Amino acid sequence: MSDLCVGINGFGRIGRLVLRACLQKGIKVVAINDPFIDLQYMTYMFKYDSTHGRYHGEVSHEDDKLVVDGRAISVFQCMKPADIPWGSAGAKYVVESTGVFLSLEKANAHLQGGAQRVVVSAPSPDAPMFVMGVNEDKYDPSSMNIVSNASCTTNCLAPLAKVIHDHFGIEEALMTTVHAYTATQKTVDGPSAKAWRDGRGAHQNIIPASTGAAKAVGKVIPELNGKLTGMAFRVPVADVSVVDLTCRLSKPASYAEIKEAVKKAAHGPMKGVLGYTEDQVVSSDFIGDTHSSIFDAGAGISLNDNFVKLISWYDNEFGYSHRVADLLLYMKLGKGPPQPFSHPSFSFTHSPTHSKVIVLRPLATVYVGSGNSVFECSVFFL
Repeated sequence: MSDLCVGINGFGRIGRLVLRACLQKGIKVVAINDPFIDLQYMTYMFKYDSTHGRYHGEVSHEDDKLVVDGRAISVFQCMKPADIPWGSAGAKYVVESTGVFLSLEKANAHLQGGAQRVVVSAPSPDAPMFVMGVNEDKYDPSSMNIVSNASCTTNCLAPLAKVIHDHFGIEEALMTTVHAYTATQKTVDGPSAKAWRDGRGAHQNIIPASTGAAKAVGKVIPELNGKLTGMAFRVPVADVSVVDLTCRLSKPASYAEIKEAVKKAAHGPMKGVLGYTEDQVVSSDFIGDTHSSIFDAGAGISLNDNFVKLISWYDNEFGYSHRVADLLLYMKLGKGPPQPFSHPSFSFTHSPTHSKVIVLRPLATVYVGSGNSVFECSVFFL
């Protein structure tokens, strides 16, 4: 996708992982802006990651540019989005991942710098919100220059809620996300005037917190507006979170019927966005999973055929970053990319002739072609 040229504003957790996701999908990142990170430190931060591991490629810097696998990326350190020279760098699409410039008015400053489209990697108070696999078909390029990719939790919840509502109807529901701690929390007890509990040590506590993720589902699935709300528990894990959706159904359904509906969606129209597992999994098993939501068939329960508790996992960093990249592709192509195997560390192929498993470590998944003819190719380490 050499004609899809992207800039990233904010090189924090999501910014760095969006770059990894773009590289895997063949999206050309041409510029990065972060006023708080110099080039040498940026090189180091992209190369090493305590959660997702070292980047398996060449990372260096040369002539004021970050160089990844031989591709030079312009680096800027502008405080104001309007001052970032996206146009001269060739960045037509910008990922706004600072967590600061969330509104249409604030994100519009990127357009002043020469960008044509902006994807905000967080909920926005007024920008159109999209969740891949749920409502991306409502994107209108003629009127939507700035869009929101919603939150990681909304990206987990909405695909599951859509499947359940489409098949059985949701009368009302409550969501709880058991969420990994994030950079906004404190390593030890510290000040947090607005929400006192948020100031307690992230590594030491289970912390009840607010979230707008469930209510946001009503923005991407209008029929569910006002039918969902929820809360969060922040817990002492570095990555991977899990949604508990407890809902009252309009149409009676056994838990087996619910599992079958989710499984069909995961293997069909929502493949790559919604996953399905019957394995006895735990949170660390999903580090690096690129799905938005992985339904845990063995963890859910039903009180009766109208009242159920459903469980779905998500890598709140890597899965979300891949949806940002997919939304960029959708805005450019008018369709999402084909989805590769979901885990970045291993894939398995079985050889019937020799009856053994060959373990391959992928270097990258890339997409080649133009227009509506895009093909998936994978490069592997043996």
